[in-house]
Order: sequence, then C-alpha cells, then structure tokens
Amino acid sequence: MARAAKSGRVLSLQDASLVKGMIRRGDRHHDIAAWFGVNQGRIAEVNDGHLHPTARIASADQLPPPGPYSSGQAAYMAITALEEAKLALETAAKNIEQALKGVKS
Repeated sequence: MARAAKSGRVLSLQDASLVKGMIRRGDRHHDIAAWFGVNQGRIAEVNDGHLHPTARIASADQLPPPGPYSSGQAAYMAITALEEAKLALETAAKNIEQALKGVKS
C-alpha cells in the first residue's frame, strides 16, 4: 500500500521552543503533536535534539493551555455552528434595519 502524501506541516524554531516548554511542563507528546498538527515523531525529534537543537525552552507564560485538545471533528463541528450563527446574526441585523426604516418613516 502506498504511503499517504506528506501534510507539509513543519515545526519552526519558535514551535520547537514551545514544544520544549510543553514537554518540560509534562504535557503528553500526543497532545503536543495535536496542538501543532504534526505526528508524535516530530515531537520526539525536538525532544531528542534531532530537530531544532538550538531552540530555547519557552517559559510557562508563553505556552498554550495544556491539552488534551479538541479533535478535528470537534473543530469542524464548531466552525459549522459558528457559520450558522453568523448567518442568523446577519439575518437578524437585516431584519432590525428593515424595522428601523419602518419606524423612522
């Protein structure tokens, strides 16, 4: 079976700094990988110094909140709900504008 295409996502030096800080904080590699959208192998490469060995360890106040993080499915559902809410708000705004025009006339 053929391998899947690469995602194209890479960890920058700044990302590696955050990864090191998250590891120091005790975050699970799985959660760190989910935050950055990479597989756990990239997190291990940062941890063992094969990737961005010169990256400094980010301080606790620079780190994202600890995981676990939402799944892709949950994120998709949230985006869908937000799009529906936006449409409802836009419709409500148009209705309010129409009602105000009627009051001002």
